[in-house]
Amino acid sequence: MPIYNKLVRDKIPQIIEGTGKRYTAKFLSDGDYIKYLKLKSYEELDEYWEAETNEEAVEELADLLEVVRALAGYHGSSMEEVERVRREKAEKRGGFGEKVFLVEVED
Repeated sequence: MPIYNKLVRDKIPQIIEGTGKRYTAKFLSDGDYIKYLKLKSYEELDEYWEAETNEEAVEELADLLEVVRALAGYHGSSMEEVERVRREKAEKRGGFGEKVFLVEVED
């Protein structure tokens, strides 16, 4: 039996059950939840890095966005609030659309 020891989406246990397989799962404490959410963000970002097609990339970005949604909720916020902050930062500092690559700044 493979051992995963990782945070999974809420419906994964039911999906596994539907295949007739047995599984072991537990509910995390708040401290462990944030720890494993952060680890999950790295996992999803790594999977995005490994994506070889636009379709795979979008799939992994959706997974990463779901983790960001959970992180926002953990911190007492929402995606709407995260988006508001993102817009404010974009207005003040810009985005990344112009592909600016800073090489150095003279002292």
